[in-house]
Amino acid sequence: MRILTGITYYRPHTSGLTIYAERLAKALVQRGHQVTVLTSHYEQDLPFDEVQDGVRIVRVPVMFRISKGVIMPTFGAVASKLVMEHDVIQLHLPQFDAAGVALRGRMLRKPTVLTYHCDLRMPPGLLSLAANKAVLMMNELAAKFTHRIVTYTQDYADHSPYLARHMDKLRIIPPPVVLPETTLAAIEEFQSLHNPQQRKPVIGMAARFATEKGVEVLLKAMPRLIESYPNLQVQFAGPYENIIGEEHYFDRLAPMICQYQESGHWRFVGVLDPQQMANYYPNLDVLVMPSLNSTEAFGLVQIEAMMNGVPSVASNLPGVRQPAMRHEMGRVIPIGDSTALAVALLDIFADPAAYRRDPVQIAQRYIPDQIAMEYEKMFSEMLAGLGQAEN
Repeated sequence: MRILTGITYYRPHTSGLTIYAERLAKALVQRGHQVTVLTSHYEQDLPFDEVQDGVRIVRVPVMFRISKGVIMPTFGAVASKLVMEHDVIQLHLPQFDAAGVALRGRMLRKPTVLTYHCDLRMPPGLLSLAANKAVLMMNELAAKFTHRIVTYTQDYADHSPYLARHMDKLRIIPPPVVLPETTLAAIEEFQSLHNPQQRKPVIGMAARFATEKGVEVLLKAMPRLIESYPNLQVQFAGPYENIIGEEHYFDRLAPMICQYQESGHWRFVGVLDPQQMANYYPNLDVLVMPSLNSTEAFGLVQIEAMMNGVPSVASNLPGVRQPAMRHEMGRVIPIGDSTALAVALLDIFADPAAYRRDPVQIAQRYIPDQIAMEYEKMFSEMLAGLGQAEN
């Protein structure tokens, strides 16, 4: 099959959404399909058209941004051409431009699937509010034009107002999760670089530094944690400076973070590639995901951590709570509750064996090839339903 994937930001942009899209695209290529990713040219030094790991990436010029959104005047013309050249369409939401692509798919009888990652909430401000409403409207139109909608868990679907309106089109497919193999030497080298004093225990947080991630929940829990474990360290993996739309959020928390950096209790380890992430997780004692709202729908990093024997503490949000609950490898805490976060972490540090499970069994549920196979079956069913032959 020739599969067109639409997404606002694609790699090297780092987020759970882009990582999911990249893993799925690669897995579909490995299964013998042609995959083209239609995305934004959000950084000037990126090529407009290239092939990575067998996946063709077409980036459309960006005229300007509105908060985290991008305005691409030539997007429609590029999308029309690519829709005609492909057999099926797979769109990642939230995405302002998805409605137009889905409409083209409907008009040209191309099976179209939306993968719905999360509800959208922009940072505060009148411009962001207007952008948020525009994207929500376009997402709603995309749902009307599409043939199927995929999300990660029934838990999230049951609590999402958007998905609740389109249950007749819904399919539940777990996300693809995989990490490269690593060695003990590489893991120890990572520790020597980022934790040379071997501070323990180590709390990991792997995310973009963004409002919805609840970084302040962890920061407010720090005094109680340090009181019990004076040698504790937080390792924050992911982009944290100059995040589009999140500059004020970082500036607000920076003084508190600087205090903990100076004392050695907080370390930014930067944006890590997949191989570095494979070296990062084994150095952790626990991963935290204190997310604050429904812009977080699962947390792929929780599964990555569990695949390395590391439990997680997550907010009691639909979808986000599922890894810890489903795999019995962590704790779920009330949203925004720093005290509960501190208690959960102290409990895990006191009895880590109680939160250990078989990482191999967990990994088997999220193998990218199996996830790609689920999409492949759905595409084939849709093609057959529309009376089209596969190419």
